[in-house]
Amino acid sequence: MGEYRPNVAALMVNEKGRLLVCERLGNPGAWQFPQGGVDEGEEHDVAVLREVEEEIGLKPEHYLVEKARGGYRYKYPPEVQQGMSARKARFEGQEQTYYLCRVKGEAPEVNLMQEPREFSQAKWIEPGEFELDWLPEFKKGTYQKVMRDFFGVELG
Repeated sequence: MGEYRPNVAALMVNEKGRLLVCERLGNPGAWQFPQGGVDEGEEHDVAVLREVEEEIGLKPEHYLVEKARGGYRYKYPPEVQQGMSARKARFEGQEQTYYLCRVKGEAPEVNLMQEPREFSQAKWIEPGEFELDWLPEFKKGTYQKVMRDFFGVELG
């Protein structure tokens, strides 16, 4: 153990400065950013473009990647690890790189009808409207750091 799964997450911000959050399919009330694992041999910068397209249907030409910051980590609690696939369960947690992405005005609407579908709905919020209650306990500290580092917002 002791290994962290590499992961990327996209902070999609529209022209009004609003941040995209998506509700997990089959988990009402659990909102997060488009994100996912980095495949073996894949660059993080490529993985984030792939995940955004796979999860919300936006192609790289629909937004500008403005900033990236890595080193955000969280550990999986035992009950979460037990429910994971063997491929993911070998990791102690995730190490995330976050990307601030500015969505262009002419970009199409977010399309959640991807296969496999991950989200039931999406909404654009002010960064300060993000609620820690949308997250499992083990992710809250990470999201607090991300929101502080990227938006200067203290979630509490």
